[in-house]
Amino acid sequence: MKINDVNKGVHKNPKRLRVGRGPGSGRGRTAGRGNKGQGQLAGWSAPAIFEGGGTPLIRRIPKRGFHNRHGKIVKDVNVEDLEERFAAGSEVSPESLRTVGLAKGIWHEVKILGNGTIAKSLKVSAHHFSAQAREKILAAGGTVTEIPGPAPVVRNKRITKTASRKKPAAG
Repeated sequence: MKINDVNKGVHKNPKRLRVGRGPGSGRGRTAGRGNKGQGQLAGWSAPAIFEGGGTPLIRRIPKRGFHNRHGKIVKDVNVEDLEERFAAGSEVSPESLRTVGLAKGIWHEVKILGNGTIAKSLKVSAHHFSAQAREKILAAGGTVTEIPGPAPVVRNKRITKTASRKKPAAG
């Protein structure tokens, strides 16, 4: 092999194969689509999970358990982590936890747990506190403030037929 033959036959932009252009083209008549069936005509395309008309695998396997798509994600932070990352007298909030790297990622609420010890007095504000964490922070001379979480989504309840037929009580 010679150095000038290395890229011989390699094309960056190969020509598109033009099908259905008569018997002399080698891809005439059925144009590579076969003789009969679903994919024979133009405009037909199958979804990615299509399995020839049989029941797809995702529908064949049994479904187990429950996954709450609309549930809230609670990030837990231990008291010992607050001891390591914050100076005495500083304010601890969900925003400050994110800046020091204790509450990374996606979460809706923060809960302070009582694992470890704390000797510094901190002003801690979070959505939830465990009983142990509350005791330890207050014993160290700090303050605990609960932040209200995001408001729950209330869906409109439909009035049932029986509820709409009830007559007001005679008074």
